[in-house]
Amino acid sequence: MSNLRIYFGDNLPVLQGLPADSVDLIYIDPPFNTGKVQSRTRLSTVRDDNGDRTGFQGKRYRTIRLGTKEYTDIFDDYLAFLEPRLEEARRVLKGNGSLFFHIDYREVHYAKVLLDTIFGRDSFLNEIIWAYDYGARSKTKWPAKHDNILWYAKNPDDYQFHLEECDRIPYMAPGLVGPEKAAKGKTPTDTWWHTIVSPNGHEKTGYPTQKPRGILDRIVKVHSQPGDLLLDFFAGSGSFGEAAVELGRKCILVDNNEEALRVMEKRFAEINVEWVNWTPGAQHDAPVQRKLFA
Repeated sequence: MSNLRIYFGDNLPVLQGLPADSVDLIYIDPPFNTGKVQSRTRLSTVRDDNGDRTGFQGKRYRTIRLGTKEYTDIFDDYLAFLEPRLEEARRVLKGNGSLFFHIDYREVHYAKVLLDTIFGRDSFLNEIIWAYDYGARSKTKWPAKHDNILWYAKNPDDYQFHLEECDRIPYMAPGLVGPEKAAKGKTPTDTWWHTIVSPNGHEKTGYPTQKPRGILDRIVKVHSQPGDLLLDFFAGSGSFGEAAVELGRKCILVDNNEEALRVMEKRFAEINVEWVNWTPGAQHDAPVQRKLFA
């Protein structure tokens, strides 16, 4: 395969078609089951004296809507949907492989009980808190400004953890550690402070649930090695695949959302990708490079 293979289809039969003990690292960011339609509207502004916005030094700007991308985040039985997919995830992991499960506060407790059942409680190694500070603030409760990432190793006594590859972060009180340590920085704890994808940054694809490369790069660097095979079967905008390929790994991405595939086609237009339009029961041993959409 090329360094990146993308399946368009239901992730369960795709997972069932992958060999056992073949993947070094899995990261998934499944729908959070919020009960809402998730959407992201892209905007642009142009100078217009009669515009609807006021900018720097009182100059007026007109807002232009570039389009809205959305998907429905509702499942009647969320855990029943996840269970067979997580069982397949464990099957395809190598003996020293790990699963990173990205979820939010509404479902994390239920998801952890399910993962404990599938992987075993001893295989649970960390709950990473990704904390950010962006967006509206509730006036009736503490604003929820974090996601949860559960780390499970297939074998709790044998897993990849290359801490020397981790990016370092500033000390909160550098004066207490001396200039040499302060200049070097420190490795993170299980709480990762990192901004969301900037609405105006170069990473932005417009996909509603896109996660920042800084979070994904850290997972890839510390929990795999160059040449390893990685997997994300809720691929969305493809950020995990981009992190994997740019850091010298191979990656399989799976999604059945046409908008996600369109975003990935644009994102990976300059690299060699094997595109597979998955049809249950068909032969998929030799995918060919082709566009899924005209």
